[in-house]
Amino acid sequence: MRLTRIAGVGHFVPERVVTNHDLAALMDTSDEWIRERTGIEERRFAEPEIRCTDLGFMATQAAIADAGWRPDDIQFIIFATLSPDMYFPGNGVLLQHELGLHGIGALDVRNQCTGFVYALSAADAYVRMGMFDRVLVVGAELQSAGLRMTTQGRDTAVLFGDGGGAVCLEVTDGSEGSYLIWHHLHADGRFARDLCIAKPGSANRPWITKEMLDEGSTDPYMNGREVFKHAVTKFPEVIAEALTAQGMTADDLKLVIPHQANERITEAVRKRLRVPEQKVYSNIARYGNTTAASIPLALSEAVKCQQVTRGDLLCLVAFGSGFTWGASLLRY
Repeated sequence: MRLTRIAGVGHFVPERVVTNHDLAALMDTSDEWIRERTGIEERRFAEPEIRCTDLGFMATQAAIADAGWRPDDIQFIIFATLSPDMYFPGNGVLLQHELGLHGIGALDVRNQCTGFVYALSAADAYVRMGMFDRVLVVGAELQSAGLRMTTQGRDTAVLFGDGGGAVCLEVTDGSEGSYLIWHHLHADGRFARDLCIAKPGSANRPWITKEMLDEGSTDPYMNGREVFKHAVTKFPEVIAEALTAQGMTADDLKLVIPHQANERITEAVRKRLRVPEQKVYSNIARYGNTTAASIPLALSEAVKCQQVTRGDLLCLVAFGSGFTWGASLLRY
């Protein structure tokens, strides 16, 4: 039987720390206001010369080292991000070039906050079907460049940070007790405009105008109430779905690693699952919401601090724009 295991993990965050107090100097907000509503205390912002691909590249180097691979062991790349270096092509081919792997395939996933879970499921399918034996999956974001650091953009500007995470996946027969079990993916496009960047895009004529930029309609928009309401429902639902499908319960889990959207959401989900705090990983206080990067970044941290060891049952779970949501159950 062909199964897929995580051979190595890695992450990278920029050196520059931006605190809530730093943001309060730029807009009408405060450290207390941000912490109470989000749980965020600080985040990392990349310097101007850094690209999203660079964050992915640094995370990849760490993951390759952890797996004991060489770059040329990689047979395929999947890169999840909502903040690519260019509108097209995607970051997958840019990372491929940086790694010197000319000729191998590269796929980009644009599922925003659920991007890493969707990317992981695709990589798992490729390995299981025998198409590849070793796949690199990256989630990286450089969101600071697109945030409006004013009171007008406050609702989203205080949430997001930059960073990258990566996992090296390889074929296994499962005999060592380390393998991806299954994935559960969902979407509901009725709520697409409740969390989106509606402009620019081909639905607009013209594609982009100065007026769009001036009025802020190219900024991220979030209907916070709808997002929160659906997130606190869909997170525990899809976790339960994944566990039930395997005849398991939340008691069997060593750790839930959620997309780091909002500490209030994470806490609400934990209470609905009825699990102790130590079973739900959270690093949003230090990094903010790093969207597609948040799960691999958190997984890498949990492994590095030995909160996760080989054979542990984990659930990686995300909810975000689309609305999309999903969970991956695995034995690390």
